[in-house]
Amino acid sequence: MFSCHLGKATGTPCTSALAVDAASWWYAAMSRLFSAMNRCAVVILTVALAFAVPAHAAKKRDAAGEELKAQLLAHITELADDSYEGREPGTEGEAKTLRYLGKQWFDIGLESGTNNPAHAWFAPVTVVAREPDGNRAAFTRRGKRLFLLPGSTLVLTSGKRSLIENAPVLFVGKGTAVPTRAELAGRVALLLDGGETGSARQNALLEAGASAVMTVLDDPDQTLENIAARRSRKGYALASEELGGDLEVYITAAGLDRLLAPVGQSTASLHALAESPDFAPRSLDLAATLEATTSETRINTHNLIGKLPGRKPDGKAVLLLAHWDHFGRCSPPPAEDQICNGAIDNASGLAVLTETARRLAKGPPMDRDVYFLATTAEELGLLGAQAFAENPPVPLDQILAAFNIDSVALGPAGQPFAVVGKGMTRLDPAIAAVAKAQKKKIAPGEAVNAYVRRQDGWALMQHDVQSVMISSSWSDIARVEAFMEGDYHRASDGLKPGIELGGAADDVQFLVALSRWFADPRKVPAPAK
Repeated sequence: MFSCHLGKATGTPCTSALAVDAASWWYAAMSRLFSAMNRCAVVILTVALAFAVPAHAAKKRDAAGEELKAQLLAHITELADDSYEGREPGTEGEAKTLRYLGKQWFDIGLESGTNNPAHAWFAPVTVVAREPDGNRAAFTRRGKRLFLLPGSTLVLTSGKRSLIENAPVLFVGKGTAVPTRAELAGRVALLLDGGETGSARQNALLEAGASAVMTVLDDPDQTLENIAARRSRKGYALASEELGGDLEVYITAAGLDRLLAPVGQSTASLHALAESPDFAPRSLDLAATLEATTSETRINTHNLIGKLPGRKPDGKAVLLLAHWDHFGRCSPPPAEDQICNGAIDNASGLAVLTETARRLAKGPPMDRDVYFLATTAEELGLLGAQAFAENPPVPLDQILAAFNIDSVALGPAGQPFAVVGKGMTRLDPAIAAVAKAQKKKIAPGEAVNAYVRRQDGWALMQHDVQSVMISSSWSDIARVEAFMEGDYHRASDGLKPGIELGGAADDVQFLVALSRWFADPRKVPAPAK
């Protein structure tokens, strides 16, 4: 390096050195400045991206959520329209409903799930509607006919025609203890009414082998007229080739007194016997001939069954279901609104079922088959689900899990999920695992199990299918009860402005996650045989 202290002879070189050093310093300083600025820009960009990416993702999720709610609303609007006339089985409303759902499912990419080329997509279900037609009761003692005043008895059957002749009568008291099958077989069980409501005791005696159950109307508030009025309504069942059915008999206390008087007995004396701590069923010196008939109307209806076939089927499947039917015209003229449209019950469930199918079809193929079932005649006694269980497209033991969807457009988004059937199946641990993975909460308690017998999953549970109903709308029991006490099964259950669909949209996302979980053999291995 040149020195600045070498005298005149070196003056010029010293000036040049200073210029060079100044340029070098400036260049180095600028380089450090631009480097720092670059590092700062990178940091700023990184921070900006850190905020921008979640914001973009959130915006995308919000848009997808709004799209889903719009799709749900479109289905409900269509299916709850007056042109569907309340979606009653066996009517043009049924045909219109199944055409709409069938087209939606086909366009989504589902294929027929009936596994029956003769009945692709639509599985026939025959329902019979029965009304009491005729009845008679006759009694004998040691072959001698006993006379009863008209209006002393009422005989009813669950079949087309039922008849028993000269069957001995067995007094079973209040029915708190059910006799053995050997004691009941071929006999008429005589039961004291005691003012108890319901038919659990009568059903238990019939299931235990009684040929008929005769209930004594010993409560002043219980009359033959009341029972006749209540039982004159249509009863529904799946069609059967069997002619007979259960026989139920009701007899007034005065009528029974007349039958027992010749042997020194009465309704009061039977009460005293029943109150004895060592009471045991005893035969009465009495035989009964009973007959009842019904008039029958047949309804030809259908379940709709679709399927997403698995890419690696292992003989196991997942089932999602919702009932399509409702009550049709449920209010007679001159009511202004005569149609029960069933917007909540259950156009909302069909909407959730359809949009769950759409998202499963759009996503990666699943290993196992997933079936989609829209049942008929749920409102008539879970008959469509029962028909599916009696004639399934796959053996029922192949269905790992069934998820029913019913009346779900009730609650807002962000609620915990209620499980109707919680603690009653083997599904709870896997449901909890999916909820954890999805950062969702399962509602505590089992209060909603009060409704477990009132939904299609119950019919499947009677055939040992692991079935539950999961919905965020059902986590608030007060909200559910308000619906049950208000619009439920009324013409007022129509599409209302501002219908709440946030919870229904949450249900779709959770059902998608549940379906994928149970359709994955790595998550849910097939049970060992």
